[in-house]
Amino acid sequence: MQNPFKNIGPGALVAAAFIGPGTVTVCTLVGIQFGFSLLWAMTLSIIATIILQETASRIGLVSQKGLSQVLRDELPAGILRKSVLGLVLAAIVVGNAAYEGGNISGGVLGLQALGSPGTLEVAGYAINGYSLLIGAIAFILLYIGNYKVLEKVFLLLVILMSLSFVITAILTGPQLLMVLKGALIPQFPDGSILMIVALVGTTVVPYNLFLHASLVNQKWKDRSELSAAKKDTIVAVILGGLVSMSVIIAAAALTGQEVDGASGLAQSLEPLYGSAARYCIGLGLFAAGITSAITAPLAAAYVAQGCLNLGGDLKSRNFRLVWMLVLVLGVGVATFGIKPIEIIQFAQVANGILLPVIAGILIWLANRSTLLGTYQNTKLKNVISVCILIVTFILGARAILSVFGLL
Repeated sequence: MQNPFKNIGPGALVAAAFIGPGTVTVCTLVGIQFGFSLLWAMTLSIIATIILQETASRIGLVSQKGLSQVLRDELPAGILRKSVLGLVLAAIVVGNAAYEGGNISGGVLGLQALGSPGTLEVAGYAINGYSLLIGAIAFILLYIGNYKVLEKVFLLLVILMSLSFVITAILTGPQLLMVLKGALIPQFPDGSILMIVALVGTTVVPYNLFLHASLVNQKWKDRSELSAAKKDTIVAVILGGLVSMSVIIAAAALTGQEVDGASGLAQSLEPLYGSAARYCIGLGLFAAGITSAITAPLAAAYVAQGCLNLGGDLKSRNFRLVWMLVLVLGVGVATFGIKPIEIIQFAQVANGILLPVIAGILIWLANRSTLLGTYQNTKLKNVISVCILIVTFILGARAILSVFGLL
């Protein structure tokens, strides 16, 4: 009781990572278009994420290695190992670099919702000063290279994000029974299938699995601490899911209206529920953007470190070079308004293939007694995991088909 935060671990970073600007935008559109009726998809997403993240963290803690290093060690040498590691590198390192601009831009939108647009004129060019500010904060925190510092900063940001979106949801005065019905009873309104898939897809994130496995052994070293790691995962993912649900609930107050994303939600709620709603959404979106802007480069660096067998720690030269590259690209995209469409499409295809592949490999690794010993999957976990594998296959197929305009 003297230190209630003692057993808080990387779960805070994981929750912060999947509640990015993209998640907030999808949840906003879901609430506006379908009200509370798709909240059950978030309930399903929370369960799937807990299972996958717990498996990744268990592998990371027992092996004391990152997931990409485990793949390198456990997959047989040859074309299979090279193909899987190549896919992981392409999807996560290239993908996170492509998405980093969106993470930073999301944080910028949050600050803009609070007041000033943050635009600066430099040598005749209009650049966004907020993106430079967010990039600088991310750079400092990553360069410090101290896991305990990151953990505390992210805990504060997750608390800020949670309070911001939950308070906004409460301000709209939702009917509790309708919320519970939406969260527990599956409904499929017309035109909702793609949104259901998008909700699950923004929560079950491939790079989070690699991030979690790498961070868990920064916090815990002994197998006896698996219980603490599991509790940390469950609490963090549920909290993250509740934040996403809160965005849907807040947006449901504007069902049927024309609202352009999360920043538009802030502006639309203000006339109805006062300036508090705008400030809460703005702060929440800023926290979502800056946390994702830090975790994306961090995950990319961990993946590159394991796949390329670079060695070193958070302060090593190679590790820093990877996250610096991802962060600088993201700041450039956000500052100058560049839209690397081709790279983003490539990343979407790579992630679409990676998600079911990694889910399948996780199930395989979780059943290897040579890796986990007595901590391998139970039969019940395997049944649930296979169901999740089917869902990830559908998510991956949807992502690939949408890139080619077939959905």
